[in-house]
Amino acid sequence: MKNLFSNFKGDLFGGVTAGIVALPLALAFGVSSGLGPSAGLYGAIFISFFAALFGGTNTQISGPTAPMTAVSMVVIAGIIAINDGDINKALPVILTVFLLAGLMQVGLGLLGLGKYIKYIPYPVVSGFMTAIGVIILVTQIFPAVGYYPKEDIALVAEFKPEAEELILENILRDEAGEGILVLEDFEETIKRAGETSQQEILEEAKTLAAKEASGVVGTIKVLPRALENINWLELILALATIIIIYGFKRITTTIPSTLVALLIVSGVAYGFGFAYRPIEKIPEGLPIPNMEIFTGFDFSSLSPYIFTALTLALLGAIDSLLTSVVADNMTKTKHKPNKELVGQGIGNSVAAIFGGIPGAGATIRTVVNINAGGKTRLSGMLAGIMLLIILLALGPIASQIPAAVLAGILVTVGIGVMDYKGLKAIPSLPRDLKVGPIKLSSEVIVMLIVLVLSSVWNLVYAVGIGLVIASLMFMKKMGDLTAERSDVKSLLLEKSWADEAKFPKSLQEEVFIKHIKGPLFFGSTSDFQQLAKQIPPSAKSVIIRMDRMQYIDQSGLYALEDVLVDLESQGISVLLVDVLNQPRYMMERIDIIPDLVSKEHIFDTFDECVAWLKETMDVQPSPVEV
Repeated sequence: MKNLFSNFKGDLFGGVTAGIVALPLALAFGVSSGLGPSAGLYGAIFISFFAALFGGTNTQISGPTAPMTAVSMVVIAGIIAINDGDINKALPVILTVFLLAGLMQVGLGLLGLGKYIKYIPYPVVSGFMTAIGVIILVTQIFPAVGYYPKEDIALVAEFKPEAEELILENILRDEAGEGILVLEDFEETIKRAGETSQQEILEEAKTLAAKEASGVVGTIKVLPRALENINWLELILALATIIIIYGFKRITTTIPSTLVALLIVSGVAYGFGFAYRPIEKIPEGLPIPNMEIFTGFDFSSLSPYIFTALTLALLGAIDSLLTSVVADNMTKTKHKPNKELVGQGIGNSVAAIFGGIPGAGATIRTVVNINAGGKTRLSGMLAGIMLLIILLALGPIASQIPAAVLAGILVTVGIGVMDYKGLKAIPSLPRDLKVGPIKLSSEVIVMLIVLVLSSVWNLVYAVGIGLVIASLMFMKKMGDLTAERSDVKSLLLEKSWADEAKFPKSLQEEVFIKHIKGPLFFGSTSDFQQLAKQIPPSAKSVIIRMDRMQYIDQSGLYALEDVLVDLESQGISVLLVDVLNQPRYMMERIDIIPDLVSKEHIFDTFDECVAWLKETMDVQPSPVEV
């Protein structure tokens, strides 16, 4: 506790400043997610406080971020669509998914998996981050121009026939579940269909229209209608916000330009009484926990989203730990990755219970905190408290913020979140993959696949596919490299290692040497299995030098076993030199040692092996050796 208040003044300034910076972003991310500004604010409050309290990075400021919001937006839209467009009906399931993601993060930290996050390939992260930017930019076009598909009467009318079909399907499904749907009697069906009002059909059509216009693909499809129905006031407010954000940064970076833009544009719009569209009303008073998460828990509703929750957990972990590295570089400290994951998980879990969207460590807010004097976890806790005070004192005022202003803020976020470093590197990356006559870069291919699939299809699946492709390409490279370096040749043809120079010439056609360089794993087994076929009939022994084979997996182990069995069947003895700990342990576990290679045929050094061969084969020393 003493250490917590050791830098109270600096932490107070840092926390308050970070909280002020977080305010417009929290509201914007909440609106973008589909749950409203209060969800973004609640997420910022609870994640910031609890991630700082229990986390492993003293100066980290956490809250909703662009990547987490983009994935959350997909989750929310999908669950709302399943629940007939009723957000109140869908909310418990949505928050349960977020709660599960938080608990998974806690689990990742407790299992000590924080240190493995760094192994996610950069092209996957780069493609994903750029896709996040594209998604935010494209999906903010409609609110920036004041177009809302649900309010486009002509568009909604197109979906009325489909809405009627869907309502009838739901009636039939309900009747089938109740056991009253029979071919002989459709009276109940006709009765229920007749009770369907035009208002219900209209609401269903609005839901379908909103679904049709959602995401990058939906926005592009409906874009011509949006451009025909531009609300020029909303567009001017959005453009003014963007101009102020970029313009004010040139004057000073001491005061957050996002906050300046929010205050100026909102103040002018409200002060002059412009007929703008405000954001959703922010509830007054303290946040209240949503107990339906627990009382109405239904595993069947949650089970389709377990993988999505895991993706949110992993994404939040990556996002947070990358920010932790930035904080370490600025403060010359060392964060605790597993403890940080536990803290982030607790923060996201508590936020979900109170109706907040998930988040992670936020780089900009963390940098602001450090520059303002924040040094301990108290700064992050104070940032959360600052946002809570703003919620309680200024909630009704914040509800008057124009929706177009938050759209303008998100446009700048989308531009900023893209990985320009990765995009600029595309022309210079080595073209290591040949497709017919064309040479391509495997790194660029992975990045573009993740970018395109994330933008037009599904963020969750795109990352999974990117990881699989990147892993397969890595395996191929490792396999090719291992095969390239591991040719089996006689000493007359193969480039000898230094200690092989004095190998007796009389044995050079009877004893062959195999150098295994690098790991023997499933990506290199097919090439290794050619070993037995490369040994000529004149061979009596094969020396396998393993001092550069640090690792062998199960596939490599069985490939090695197959080769040893083949060689043994040909009457060729196998001698192993300098078997390292991990490969030896694996070979002993399935009895390759001593069943196929006796311990007498395993040597610590090449010289010991040569001495044994001389003695066994009764080789007379040459005049040079004497």
